[in-house]
Amino acid sequence: MPVKNLAQEDVVTVERDTEVSEIARTMDDERVGSVVVVEDDEPVGIVTDRTIGLSVGQEDDPASQTAEDLMSEDPETVEADTEAYDLAVRFGEAKVRRLPVVDDGGKLAGIVSLDDLIATSAEQLEEAAKVIEAQSPGYSPDER
Repeated sequence: MPVKNLAQEDVVTVERDTEVSEIARTMDDERVGSVVVVEDDEPVGIVTDRTIGLSVGQEDDPASQTAEDLMSEDPETVEADTEAYDLAVRFGEAKVRRLPVVDDGGKLAGIVSLDDLIATSAEQLEEAAKVIEAQSPGYSPDER
């Protein structure tokens, strides 16, 4: 399955000069844990709720900071046609929980999270378990 089938297409984005207070409100309103910072529809950074939280203890006036002040620059991205089974490795190598998805031209096409991958994997494992149970009379995972 390609990543584009797993990714969320509606990505919450901001510009470099968006103030952190606005980013926090947007995250709350949209119920997301990150925003992608874009320039010409290309991801140039990402700001997470964790980044904002950590900035509170490090800055005198964190609310006056901008996305550019806090963003992780040049975020690791994944191409829309990448196979989903490659995602676990990509998340592990990049040590991130979210990856912006880009098209062939590098334009933002979606976002995929580790949560998306885990949920999809769990659904697939559940279906596999049904096959095992159907083909193994008397087998039940509760009776091991």
